[in-house]
Amino acid sequence: MYKLKNTIKLTLIIAFTWMCLLPATASQKGKSSEKQLLQAEDFKHYVDYFNRMEDENIAGAIPNTESWEWMKANIPLFECPQANFEEMYYYRWWTLRKHIKETPKGYVMTEFLVQRPYADKYNMISCALGHHIYESRWLRDRKYVNDYVHVWFRGNEGGKMNKLLKFSSWTANALYNKYLVDGNKEYLVDMLPDLLSEYEAWELEKKTPSGLFWQYDVRDGMEEQISGGRHVKNKRPTINSYMYGNAKAIAKIAGLAGKKKVAEKYEAKADTLQKLVNDSLWNAEANFYETVNEKGGFAEVREEIGFIPWYFNLPKEKQQSAWEQVKSTQGFLAPFGLTTAERSHPEFRSHGCCSCEWDGAIWPFATSQTMTAMANLINNYDQDVVNDSIYFRLMELYVESQYYRGRPYIGEYLDEVTGYWLKGDQERSRYYNHSTFNDLIITGLVGLRPRDDQKIEVNPLIPEDKWDWFSLDQVSYHGKSVSIIWDKTGEKYKLGKGLIILVDGKEVGRSEHLEHLVCSY
Repeated sequence: MYKLKNTIKLTLIIAFTWMCLLPATASQKGKSSEKQLLQAEDFKHYVDYFNRMEDENIAGAIPNTESWEWMKANIPLFECPQANFEEMYYYRWWTLRKHIKETPKGYVMTEFLVQRPYADKYNMISCALGHHIYESRWLRDRKYVNDYVHVWFRGNEGGKMNKLLKFSSWTANALYNKYLVDGNKEYLVDMLPDLLSEYEAWELEKKTPSGLFWQYDVRDGMEEQISGGRHVKNKRPTINSYMYGNAKAIAKIAGLAGKKKVAEKYEAKADTLQKLVNDSLWNAEANFYETVNEKGGFAEVREEIGFIPWYFNLPKEKQQSAWEQVKSTQGFLAPFGLTTAERSHPEFRSHGCCSCEWDGAIWPFATSQTMTAMANLINNYDQDVVNDSIYFRLMELYVESQYYRGRPYIGEYLDEVTGYWLKGDQERSRYYNHSTFNDLIITGLVGLRPRDDQKIEVNPLIPEDKWDWFSLDQVSYHGKSVSIIWDKTGEKYKLGKGLIILVDGKEVGRSEHLEHLVCSY
């Protein structure tokens, strides 16, 4: 009788436990589903409009008819009360998708949809490779960017494509920052030999006896600048900042690979370059990083490339005064955004060559570099020169600039006063894949700052009085699904007031204010 009672008791316990487990699992799944606050179908109307907006004369791996299903499967969802921000977010994913091309070697990304005579195989151009990696790292399926990088480095009978080094590169830095999002250590470490080979090739070709690197402005993709020229071997803030960022990244990648000596070697290279850039390219009289002429001396012009060092957190604290220039209409601030040269210079908009004007007109390539650099300045430096209000206003101008004839448009470059796209009626300019935008929304505006640990860091660069609500939902980060929500009153999302961070549907952080948060998960 005793054994029977115990058997019945044990059976009841097992049955009760089993019944509890099933509802708990279902309940948890339901909870996660509820925390995915944004429903993809609510944003399909944008893609329907974009598809109707054009005659699709060039289709890539994902044609317009498949664009919505692809976006739904791959991108984080975003909503906010400022309609043009929201529209541009989905437009830029829609246009990026156009540049994905399937080849016998794997997926690649193009810069122009039309064939360019100076492109490599598959119409690839390496100039904006860093931008492509930064932007594409937020896609859920990383096969597109992973394949693309492999084709560049291994698609030519196992070796580099012929024109990989045609343009200056910050690829190692971009790949490390991709790793901070996807956590794919195996892929990153496997790329180390390729990145070392690339760095050594740049040293052989472009390193001067001083230790600084030189570059033609056209090989930075920036012809013709006031400071430069297609045949002038100047020491420029561009390539020297890129090489610093690459050296720092290679040191970190080598550390992940357990290659201590390589890590130490490249950390030393980065330290040397940092000192050289700060000692030699910082013009103390102009309070700006400037190009140094091949024959010596500063070029005596402030150009937007002088902000690039902050893209890689290269400067010391004293250089922050340079950023006064983004607030000045005599500096870089124009009605439609930031110019590529200071507006007060006597040669502003006079130096253009071959229908490419980097002497003052606005280029999204440079704008996205500067906005990434500014977000780094605000997040990583103790300074009071720029703040979230300035960042937000410049992002507003960036959004407003990306329209042409009343419709969303991204092209090569535009007039800083009228907003007129200077190649807007040319087929080559349409959907130009030469900049980032959504990476700026995610890491700058909403403020998800990728890290190498098990923490979520968020620092929105949106003044608290601008938007009463926004949500960035279903972000693929460290193998998790992250949601970032701001609800000033608590009425929009019904989760309470404030800034809320969810990981896989579970709340990990909250603040009553739109402020910096670091949360464990």
